[in-house]
Amino acid sequence: MAEVNAQMVKSLRERTGAGMMDCKKALDETGGNEEQAIEVIQKKGLAKAAKRAGAIATEGVIHAYIHPGSRLGVLVEINCQTDFVARNDDFKAFVELVGLQIASMSPQHVRREDVPEAALAHQRDLFRAQIDEEDVQKGKKRPAEAAAKIVDGKLAKWLTEACLVDQPSVQSDEGKTVGQLSDELSAKIGEKIAVRRFVRFELGEGLEKKKVDLAADVAQALAGS
Repeated sequence: MAEVNAQMVKSLRERTGAGMMDCKKALDETGGNEEQAIEVIQKKGLAKAAKRAGAIATEGVIHAYIHPGSRLGVLVEINCQTDFVARNDDFKAFVELVGLQIASMSPQHVRREDVPEAALAHQRDLFRAQIDEEDVQKGKKRPAEAAAKIVDGKLAKWLTEACLVDQPSVQSDEGKTVGQLSDELSAKIGEKIAVRRFVRFELGEGLEKKKVDLAADVAQALAGS
């Protein structure tokens, strides 16, 4: 068991951003093992972040991400509790990540609580219809309980894809979700961090593009000449 000294505390503080006393306690608790101390700080930090979940975050930024080629754009509002944190480099990096995530993965909602009941009901009906069609193709109907579990599984997967905070981050090698990264940042910074809303624009989305028959146009032009 290594004796905790000032250099060890300094090193841990630089790696975690935690306070000196928290670093000292974590090192004491782990016998001077820095890697284990980091885990202790992360766990305690995430617990504090959970307590901050009810806090009001009214500062932050509205970030615009425009994909190269200007055919895709995102506007997203991400909140924190102070304008000081809004200028923090880690916060700015998270904001950039979220903009890229929305552009890349096309979420429909921020979190599960935002999904309307009508949308959930529609998806359930759709998944039930898929199962019924599969049963018809196989010529064998599954028990109602089994079918219900399959619908629940499909719905859970759909929610993971549709909700931003449940999506695995496109920039995380560890498969962490956007929500997990937000919680970790909140624990590190010491303030509530929350994605409030976003809108994603794709050029021509929702418009019926006019189909042009070039051969017919040429033929018509020649006939009129």
